[in-house]
Amino acid sequence: MSEKKTPALQYRFDGPEDAPVIVLGPSLGTTWHMFDRQVPELVKQWRVFRFDLPGHGGAPAHPVGSVGELTDRLLATLDALGVQRFGYAGCALGGAVGLELALRHPERLASLALIAASPRFGTPDEFRQRGVIVRTNGLDPIARSAPERWFTGGFAAAQPAITEWAVQMVRTTDPGCYIAACEALAAFDVRPALGRVGVPTLVLVGSEDQVTGPAEARTLVAGVPDARLAVVPGASHLVPVEQPAAVTDLLVRHFSTAWQQSYETGQTALPAAPAVPALAAPPQPVPVAPLAEIAPAPVAAPQQSPGMADRYETGLKIRREVLGDAHVEGMFAEADAFSGDFQEFVTRYAWGEIWDRPGLDRRSRSCVTLTALVAGGHLEELAFHIRAALRNGLTPAEIKEVLLQAAVYCGVPAAAGAFRVAQRVIREETTPAE
Repeated sequence: MSEKKTPALQYRFDGPEDAPVIVLGPSLGTTWHMFDRQVPELVKQWRVFRFDLPGHGGAPAHPVGSVGELTDRLLATLDALGVQRFGYAGCALGGAVGLELALRHPERLASLALIAASPRFGTPDEFRQRGVIVRTNGLDPIARSAPERWFTGGFAAAQPAITEWAVQMVRTTDPGCYIAACEALAAFDVRPALGRVGVPTLVLVGSEDQVTGPAEARTLVAGVPDARLAVVPGASHLVPVEQPAAVTDLLVRHFSTAWQQSYETGQTALPAAPAVPALAAPPQPVPVAPLAEIAPAPVAAPQQSPGMADRYETGLKIRREVLGDAHVEGMFAEADAFSGDFQEFVTRYAWGEIWDRPGLDRRSRSCVTLTALVAGGHLEELAFHIRAALRNGLTPAEIKEVLLQAAVYCGVPAAAGAFRVAQRVIREETTPAE
């Protein structure tokens, strides 16, 4: 059996071929051009490597399933180019890659800079909801609403060309890759592991960032042993674009003073940078949902055998992923001594055994579940599972087809009630927030 090859990332080099390498990681929805204004100063001392996320900037649309997978693709690309040790600076999703590198491959990192980053980006529900919106409406609603969350109002008003360019960049991102990246961020949480980050780290954040702001930056500084904080005044989420000179100065000082003397100087020569026209103004990332961090309260499992306990934990995980944290917490909050065993039974058996079986994917299981609920007239449960179907990847058009099919075999009156419920839920779930 042939070994599956890891897809390489789209990249470019700038700067002297014999200089130590700095890697710049972009944010969700951007391209490598978000760092255009940092490169002229950085190339005076370093060889700058920039990469595009899958499906961004015309890069091949090979979606990533996790931040770890994106990190592996980056390392595979660098390995093929002979780059073994490097400094790394990443913004938002790019910062998550930096944390993965520091935790899993510390021997590769000489120094680390985390820009507008967080050990956990919002809640899983927020990112899965964004995937539902993109799957239903495309990227246009997110692109149109992004600037107010990415830039301060004054910058957006004074720089309409940059703002519009950023919007267009998001619109041209591959939707499937964007949704996959949202799922990757939904699953990203390295809060318990921050104490293991052992490289010199700069945590850089805009003072007006409402997405991953100073509070999240302080969480990183408190958790990472060798970290210092830099708050850039008058900047929002995409601080390298809004305050380029300040960010450049901070990066140069950090990498100059924190660079480890053990940098590998025996690398093979790196290829020349591909010809990419310089842009007058850099773009910015899709907004990361506001960090109203809600750590789900732990749900105590009843006394179980080891096998039952495993199925319960698996079921609880799947139940949260499909129905959402808020719904699951609500169900357990309503449970008491009388109904608690039933919630345990449903979690262990329905979710830990049936939903975890390999025979059907989650989309298919959602179709079966919707049909069964229509047949039984269980409209309250149907509402929950319409939301779950959207989260599992069904589009509103596909849900409509399921209900039409159910009308034939379950009866028109049953389907009529189901259509009313589905219409309301789909409207709520797919209408972008104002």
